[in-house]
Amino acid sequence: MKRRVRIYESILEEHISAHRQMAFVSGPRQVGKTTCCRALSDSYLNWDNLDHRDQILAGPKRLMEGWLSAAALGKAPAILLFDELHKFPRWKELLKGIFDTYPDEIRILITGSSRLDTYHKVGDSLMGRYFLYRMHPFTVAETIRQDLPDCQKIIRSPQKPKISEWQALWQHGGFPEPFLKRDVRFSRRWQSLRTQQLLREDVRELTQIQQLDQLEMLVKLLASRSGHQIVYSSLAKSVRVSVDTIRRWLATLSSLHHGFLIKPWFENVSRSLRKEPKWFLRDWANIKDVGERAETFVACHLLKAVEGWTDFGFGEFQLCYLRDKSQREVDFVVIRDGSPWFLVEVKNKNDSISPPLRYFQDQLKAPFAFQVVLEADFVDADCFASPKPPMVVPAKTLLSQLL
Repeated sequence: MKRRVRIYESILEEHISAHRQMAFVSGPRQVGKTTCCRALSDSYLNWDNLDHRDQILAGPKRLMEGWLSAAALGKAPAILLFDELHKFPRWKELLKGIFDTYPDEIRILITGSSRLDTYHKVGDSLMGRYFLYRMHPFTVAETIRQDLPDCQKIIRSPQKPKISEWQALWQHGGFPEPFLKRDVRFSRRWQSLRTQQLLREDVRELTQIQQLDQLEMLVKLLASRSGHQIVYSSLAKSVRVSVDTIRRWLATLSSLHHGFLIKPWFENVSRSLRKEPKWFLRDWANIKDVGERAETFVACHLLKAVEGWTDFGFGEFQLCYLRDKSQREVDFVVIRDGSPWFLVEVKNKNDSISPPLRYFQDQLKAPFAFQVVLEADFVDADCFASPKPPMVVPAKTLLSQLL
């Protein structure tokens, strides 16, 4: 199976050439973090490899001897990759020491799972010494382009995706192995194994959760509720734990990238819901219901875009949804620097404009509102050419303009 170049290689190449800060690369298990970073690095150490672990535990001076000799031979700055280093209790202290002692000789890449996201959100000894990049599976736009967007125009020009790429994304998901292999039997086995590894390895290593059987029950329930509002009391009753426990477990599953929660946007929305989040799986290929799969497919594309644009420094972006107490709802709203930018309602075939889409666009004064139709043919027209009332757009067109 031939390796595909990822957009994240362009991102990290630019980072290495422009910044001395470390690059933290976080994302779901098996999304391609290590493969992408190893293509750019001169040296690689994995905490899970016992030989590599001995080198790490020997301390920064011993660790740097071989790397600095490579730099002296004209390869400066040497690019060093640490994988799963967050499992080492003193990982921050180690990185701080290396970064502060060898500022010109090296550039550092660190890959890992949830804890890199966590440390990005709180004050700690590494603040100011790194930038975070959140890695996502393949999307429609990434099958077309692997270069960075222009900071002056972050929305790309529309470009028709290959039918084979679109079908592979829809059927097998965007995680590299099943997407590239495109074998139904392999995809089913891969998806099952990935869920088992999440529950039996990641949860055990990175959390204090002991009730793994009940957590597995929650994961099974959530598998059939992608795109649904979370009712904590109902889940707690089904799993037979407290509401607070359900909240903690959902936060854990989100931090381990099994799924994600989006909250309702309520500023300037009269009688809006404020607390009830919606849950989405990271891997839409697991979803049986076509409508739920379609909404999750678009949700994952939008999340990749808003997190990517934020990580690249293009602004502060959020993904939310809209719902009020009169049961009017729009699937998604993208917030740009604190203001609603565009609304998205997802449909499989229906091309008649949803009334709530028009209602909320008028109320929020958002420049764009799209009814995205999954089965519509590609149209070579820029969805963002100028602000318009709600319009029907093919998913193949809109998603090709993102990341």
